[in-house]
Amino acid sequence: MADVAARAGVSHQTVSRVLNDSTFVRPETKERVLEAIVELGYRRNPAARALVTRRSAVVGVVVADLSYFGPSSTVVGIEAAARGARFSTVLASLPDVTADAVGAALERVMAAGAEAVVVIGHHGTGLDLGPGSGYRVPIVVLDGGADGSVLSVGVDQRAGAVLATQHLIDLGHRRIARLSGPRSWYQARQRRQGWRQTLTRAGLSAPVPLIGDWSASSGYRLGRRLAADDEVTAVFAANDQMAIGLIRALVEAGRRIPEEVSIVGFDDIPEAGFLSPPLTTVRQDFRALGQEAMRMVLSSLTGDDVGSRLVAPQIVVRDSTSSPDRSGSGSG
Repeated sequence: MADVAARAGVSHQTVSRVLNDSTFVRPETKERVLEAIVELGYRRNPAARALVTRRSAVVGVVVADLSYFGPSSTVVGIEAAARGARFSTVLASLPDVTADAVGAALERVMAAGAEAVVVIGHHGTGLDLGPGSGYRVPIVVLDGGADGSVLSVGVDQRAGAVLATQHLIDLGHRRIARLSGPRSWYQARQRRQGWRQTLTRAGLSAPVPLIGDWSASSGYRLGRRLAADDEVTAVFAANDQMAIGLIRALVEAGRRIPEEVSIVGFDDIPEAGFLSPPLTTVRQDFRALGQEAMRMVLSSLTGDDVGSRLVAPQIVVRDSTSSPDRSGSGSG
């Protein structure tokens, strides 16, 4: 930094102000400092900066199942929000979702200098990540529940399921099946509860949900069972991947979509609008989720009182849903 100051003919403090985007630097001076930075190839030393400020400006992200659209999109959203807050991220993926694996991942990101951690997918581990858990940095849990036991932010999964189920009810469907995600996942449980509660309020019975693992192959396997049930006129799938497998199973069985069976997915993956037919689905705003997670991180670091927050989902209606065809001739 001293070399940059000497090259630009300014003080060390002026270089620091430029690097921190201070408004108290004249434009021509800022331009001269930036030119010197480029000429000298200057890079900040984060370790030295952390020693001086006692702040690393690093947030750790612990995540399971990066192969799925939801977790991977959430990581992208967090990284974008962190960058906007002038933080960097360090990532630790989980080989399996156990208390030991999550604990080891937390230690890795904290050893890398993380001053706060966002955890995605610690479902079913029984691991305490609350404020009194003994971890030396704040931990924000995505979709960790709203009971106050942990700092949590997430998409309102139950509200999304209500939107999907009510959409099908409003179209006139009375036998609405459910392809569900794994029992241990918080998101799957919340969506299943929203589906069941919405059916109950409408005076409809809830069939026994079919449990999959979020994959298209499990949607296909369960879809072959549903294809033989003529009473089912609509299916609320756990996510868009399972909906894709379901669509193939129904088409192979000669069931028309949406004339005979309407389908709603969850997530709104980029390919959802290009399926045949285009998929009605519940959209999760992962960018907003990342921003909320980062806002909670910053609040916790400054000692502000933070509580659980939920991001509202929205339903995107496309051609995979319609009123049930009672005549069997197809209503479009």
